[in-house]
Amino acid sequence: MSTKVELGKSGLNINPIGFGANAIGGHNLYPNLDEDQNKQLLKYVIHSGIDFIDTAYVYGLGRSEELIGEVVKELGNRDQLVIASKGAQNGDDLDNSPEFLKQTVYESLKRLQTDYIDLFYIHFPDDHTPKDESVQALKELKDQGLIRSIGVSNFSLEQLKEANKNGDVDVFEGYYNLLHRDPENELFPYLRENDISFVPYFPFQSGLLTGKYNGDETFPEGDLRSGQEDFQGDKFQENIKKVEQLEKIATAKNTSIANVVLAFYLQIDVIDAVIPGAKRKEQVDSNLKTLDVTLTKDEAQLIDRIFS
Repeated sequence: MSTKVELGKSGLNINPIGFGANAIGGHNLYPNLDEDQNKQLLKYVIHSGIDFIDTAYVYGLGRSEELIGEVVKELGNRDQLVIASKGAQNGDDLDNSPEFLKQTVYESLKRLQTDYIDLFYIHFPDDHTPKDESVQALKELKDQGLIRSIGVSNFSLEQLKEANKNGDVDVFEGYYNLLHRDPENELFPYLRENDISFVPYFPFQSGLLTGKYNGDETFPEGDLRSGQEDFQGDKFQENIKKVEQLEKIATAKNTSIANVVLAFYLQIDVIDAVIPGAKRKEQVDSNLKTLDVTLTKDEAQLIDRIFS
């Protein structure tokens, strides 16, 4: 197993391969989820040595948190895990007000059946609360021991700067992968300067960066991919060609394209951990194999060029 890494300056030490739990109880995101299977998978994840579990209120409107709470209580190993959750959804609106964020944390604690949440993120910015006030509310909860570290997600650079006015933000979770690299330009330099860790979501761009598509696929209406430019026409073909170029590196290292992609993220200085999701045990095993992959400087530069 891996040596652990610290997530930014949070004081949280974790296996750099975490677990994105949006398919655990996320009935509003995935059809036909089986909760018993969800719980068995989560146990498997934890027994495999993954100790960083990422959930959110919006995954099943609290159901993901409840299932995680049940499993962790049953296993009795809460102190060995780092649980991250997120909140900001107040009905159909976004709400970063201090009162609402505090209420959200209390409700998450109850669903997770725990006395503390290791990392709590403001999931999305609203457009009316000063972000330093939002973070101050979380800082008060941190001082009370109810959360251990503070994160923000999906904030613009300006919102992040306002949120981090007093240096209290530990982690930033954002949309980033080899096909969508905007954060590298402005966000990463700020994170670097302020010792804030970046956790990327959609690391595989709906599977496109794992090499599982050949370019002949079409996606029915209602499928998330049917509305994404990356999966349409020439763009889709171009993306497939880029991903195919990773096959050579993967073969040379006796690993998968997916592991090469995750290893690329982990060699970026502001990225301490990745949180790929999984619906099957084989996917969990596969994600963990990333820990055996070390890219040379030349390989990292080649990947950088292919996806520049």
